[in-house]
Amino acid sequence: MNIETLRQYCLAKKSVEETLPFGPNTLVFKIGSKMFLLAALDSVPLQFNAKCDPDNAVLLREQYACVRPGYHMNKQHWNTIVVDGSVSDKLLQQWIDDSYNLIVDSLPKKVKQEILSQQ
Repeated sequence: MNIETLRQYCLAKKSVEETLPFGPNTLVFKIGSKMFLLAALDSVPLQFNAKCDPDNAVLLREQYACVRPGYHMNKQHWNTIVVDGSVSDKLLQQWIDDSYNLIVDSLPKKVKQEILSQQ
C-alpha cells in the first residue's frame, strides 16, 4: 500500500472528508468532523495513525511489529501503523475499516443514519 492507494481507499468510504489541518505534510481523513485516520505524507515507509478499540490496540502492538502506540495521539485509542510490507494490504484495510466504523458508531444517531443511508 502506498499513500495514493491509502487515500483512495479512505475516500471511497461514505461521507469521508480529506483535510490538511496540521500542515501540508499530514493528511487527515474525517467522518462527521471526527478524525479516523492521519497519514504522514513525508514518511518513508508510509505511516498512518488509526483509531482502535483500546483492548485490541494493545493486542495488535503485541502481535505485529509494524503496529506501535499512536504517535502524538492518545496511546490508549490510537495506533501508528508502519507500512513496511510485513502485513498484507487486506489487513491494513481491515484496520482502516475498524477505525472508520469506531468513529461512525460514536456519532449521534441522526448523523449516523444519514451517513449509512447514503449510496
